[in-house]
Amino acid sequence: MPESPIDPQLMQETRLPLAGLRVLDLTLARAGPTCVRHLADWGAEIIRVEPPASADGLGGARDGFDSVNLHRNKRGIALDLKHPDGHAAFLKLAATADVLVENMRMQVKHRLKIAYDDLKAINPRLVYASISGFGQTGPYSKRGGVDQIAQGMGGLMTITGEPGRGPMRVGIPINDLTAGNLLAFGIMMKLYDRERTGQGGYVHTSLLEAQVFMLDFQASRYLMDGEVAGQAGNDHPVNIPMGVFPTTDKPINIAASSPKLWTNFCKAAGREDWLEVPEWKTSAGRSKDRARVNAAVSEVTKTQSSEWWIEKLEEAGIPCGPVNDIKEVFDDPQVKHLEMAMPMRHRTRGDIHIVASPLNIEGKETGVYRDVPELGEHGAEILAEAGLSAEEIKDLKAKGALGGA
Repeated sequence: MPESPIDPQLMQETRLPLAGLRVLDLTLARAGPTCVRHLADWGAEIIRVEPPASADGLGGARDGFDSVNLHRNKRGIALDLKHPDGHAAFLKLAATADVLVENMRMQVKHRLKIAYDDLKAINPRLVYASISGFGQTGPYSKRGGVDQIAQGMGGLMTITGEPGRGPMRVGIPINDLTAGNLLAFGIMMKLYDRERTGQGGYVHTSLLEAQVFMLDFQASRYLMDGEVAGQAGNDHPVNIPMGVFPTTDKPINIAASSPKLWTNFCKAAGREDWLEVPEWKTSAGRSKDRARVNAAVSEVTKTQSSEWWIEKLEEAGIPCGPVNDIKEVFDDPQVKHLEMAMPMRHRTRGDIHIVASPLNIEGKETGVYRDVPELGEHGAEILAEAGLSAEEIKDLKAKGALGGA
């Protein structure tokens, strides 16, 4: 097996903020790996635990674009947790860990006897972190959940898309990503709490909770005022004009809904007469008459190019920007400046780029220190670190409890 071109020693030499933190990664699909990726990027030692016959599932091929982006900066071990000896070896790993992250169905960890209550006695300082579809308790807790199911159950699909076109999913797995981001935040809070108490604990969220949280003002709009939002297409649900408008070449987004911005926009567009339209003098009036406002704005914006309008509106202090496809995103000079396409050298694919961490910690620079591990690539060394002898490791392999290299 070819060696990874990444030097893992670099991770320690850079002394990233989470260096020295040991994390057991039992995640799959996307929500859990999203959480672990934050910890991995910022220096934690990640041990990815997979079954001996594991396939990456929703992550695709191990050297594919999704898996490489999700599972960088990890070591890997292939343990059969259903085998008594594999389970015993896992308990030795759990005794040395600071954090465990999993996103299996709620009942699976209990069936495998690796739930928080099974592990806290051998490691009271362990921070155990879970993502489920719908929560660890309650009438839906045993259901399996994926992102799109949560988008529908959590209301998002009824406020996404154009009116009258029926429910529409968001183009990214927003619940997976949000739940992963929130769990990483929860882990860090619990680790901070551990510094005071000396005790670990259980942290969890779910795709459904993440989705309801992400409804944000649309949720509070209902909870406080009783308004059930519907689809508004590219328009902002309450602020007008704010949305997508045509130009001679490509659409642009314009946000000119406040009194000051509306005034500045009318002047920049050469339509100060709009300021005298009685129905358009207030935000509420413009919102009520949104179809006519949008039609009028569109008639003006489609007379010039997107670049012309962006320059013009920027001069007037009006938020605006192009509607880019993904290639245009990574060609954008600001995205390039922010270095969101992070270089790495992959053992089989060579020099490639993946998505960088969006977090910036001054004086610290993250990167890719390890390739995605092959199945069980580091199993022997990980178990040796946990105190198993060479004979014990050989025996685990012979019994089929340890897979990989």
